[in-house]
Amino acid sequence: MVKVLLLGASGLVGGELLRLLRLDARISHIIAPTRKPLSVMNKLTNPQADDMSTLLKTLSAPVDAVFCCLGTTRKQAGTQAAFRAIDYRLVVETGETGLRLGARHLLVVSAMGANPHSWLLYSRTKGEAERALSQQGWPQLSIFRPSMLTGKRPVPRLTERLTAPLFAVLPKKWRSISAKNVAQAMLQQAFTVAHSGTVIIESDAMQPAGKISDNRSAS
Repeated sequence: MVKVLLLGASGLVGGELLRLLRLDARISHIIAPTRKPLSVMNKLTNPQADDMSTLLKTLSAPVDAVFCCLGTTRKQAGTQAAFRAIDYRLVVETGETGLRLGARHLLVVSAMGANPHSWLLYSRTKGEAERALSQQGWPQLSIFRPSMLTGKRPVPRLTERLTAPLFAVLPKKWRSISAKNVAQAMLQQAFTVAHSGTVIIESDAMQPAGKISDNRSAS
């Protein structure tokens, strides 16, 4: 029976993943820290605090795997510093916490186009987070790079609503992808695909007809 740590359970991908993890007979316990309380569910422990960095330091129960589905936008966060606090610092701290708790596999949602050298804040921050996680020495690190996500958000993002028609007809590699498909790909990677080191899963491999391959990072 597998115990997991899940960050971002109140978000689009994290919410779908939480549902899948609860339904999976192989999962015995889910620790999902959030700022606001989640609904009471079987298998779920939901510690809460406004300061997630401090909360992570209080966790002590051992886990086998870590799922990180954290993510926001510069507009939602309010400032560049607040955005980086979530998409970089908290993501990196999640990795550090998982290693401290004994996890062997970290699965993290990044973004298509993640590049630590990008001139775009979003892509650069995602790339820097990927690089930092790859330097933590994880036995298994799976990085998921979805294209534009679709699904029902508690607070809709205007940019996604405006660009959704375009992303729906783009070639498969860039086509929009549902949060449910990303969550299913993460679960598949965690329990049916064995690898060592860092593997990057691009968006088209997360589509229903896609095939996750052993695409190793050179970073």
